[in-house]
Amino acid sequence: MKSAGVVRKIDELGRIVVPIELRKSLNIGKREAVEISLDDDCILIKKFEPGCCFCGSTDELQTYNGNKVCSECIKELSSSASE
Repeated sequence: MKSAGVVRKIDELGRIVVPIELRKSLNIGKREAVEISLDDDCILIKKFEPGCCFCGSTDELQTYNGNKVCSECIKELSSSASE
């Protein structure tokens, strides 16, 4: 993992500021969602890229009742509904 060489303190509410240089390099704009996860002893912050609500795929997404569903899962759902 590459270090950006930036140190930030966590405030009394548990917040940190992600430096603008890092936000620009990841194309993260104001009020845009980020995904926060753990990897062993590291906290990972990355731009949130929503995927299919069933399998997580980001290929050929369609919206159904406010949920993103990929074409493969739509095929599976269609075939199981016709059985």
